[in-house]
Amino acid sequence: MIRTILVLLFLLCFFIISIPLYLIEAIIGHFDIHKKERSSFVIVTTALKIIIWLSGIHLIVKGQEKVPKDQAVLYVSNHRSYFDIVTLYPLTNNTTGFVAKKELERIPFIRRWMRYMNCQFLDRENIKEGLKTILNCIATVKGGCSICIFPEGTRTPGDDMLEFKEGSFKIAEKSGCLIIPVAITNTENVFENHIPFIKASTVVIEFGDPIDLKAMPKEERRHIGSQVQGIIGGMLKENSLANVES
Repeated sequence: MIRTILVLLFLLCFFIISIPLYLIEAIIGHFDIHKKERSSFVIVTTALKIIIWLSGIHLIVKGQEKVPKDQAVLYVSNHRSYFDIVTLYPLTNNTTGFVAKKELERIPFIRRWMRYMNCQFLDRENIKEGLKTILNCIATVKGGCSICIFPEGTRTPGDDMLEFKEGSFKIAEKSGCLIIPVAITNTENVFENHIPFIKASTVVIEFGDPIDLKAMPKEERRHIGSQVQGIIGGMLKENSLANVES
């Protein structure tokens, strides 16, 4: 109970502080859009780190050194919880945008920060709008900002994953960026397993070896979604909570 209250109080304070910060960021962006992206990244990652601390999350990170720091990449992750973004985003290198469901665009407080960070909103019911989102992501990566996607399309707590949507990987194919598989373990135990309370938990995030589509045969690229899903599945099995605690 106390952790939930502390997080809610912090979010209220951050909302109040954000009002003047919106104006400051808008002014910065008027003169230098990339500087605004970097400053927004610092502000949001700092806020998320505070939420991680208040939530009592013990974060175990593996393979972060595999992620290149001098280029934009496509992070591809399984999706278990609302806390996936909270725990993963501060670990990304430089500015990174997420592909999020369209419904989040209706929340002004969240929407403004997400737009500042080059996040894209996906309408899963509209194929035309979905294609537009993918094209925006390709342009974003080419502009030097990484993108993170959850190809399952929705949250799937537990060890099983839904089939990865192959269309998501067009971002890497068309931009030429590296794919970074990411396995997130146990975030659902922070919140979803006992809504509405936040519980202190151990969360494991592992970054896999970068995948370069340009170096793969054309036939293999056609099934890159299932290949990446298999890699993430292997990391999830290795990082199961039972193994971590042992």
